[in-house]
Amino acid sequence: MQIAERLKEARKLAGLSQSHVAKMLGLHRPSISEMEAGNRRVSADELARLAETYDVSVAWLLGEAPETLDAQDPRLELAARELSKLKPDDLERLLKLLAAMRSDSTANGGNR
Repeated sequence: MQIAERLKEARKLAGLSQSHVAKMLGLHRPSISEMEAGNRRVSADELARLAETYDVSVAWLLGEAPETLDAQDPRLELAARELSKLKPDDLERLLKLLAAMRSDSTANGGNR
């Protein structure tokens, strides 16, 4: 996964719009869009600020951290925060959906 893809994924996982991120960082929305499309270079300062905003590591954004999930993956922390906001019934439905996805992935040889 390229940095542009990781920027977009991290922003979405953080539940933020491009406009919101742009305002937070003092940038124009098209700048965020161009970064996520891979059409604009990201400065070291911007990268650090984006990582902080998305609550991920710079190493993960750069692709230096593994793509597989582990206990330290910032995406798991983001997911846990979002899950804690769900009603109990919604959480139960989501857990069933996750189980079905894992089952489907296993049946397809893990190629999901």
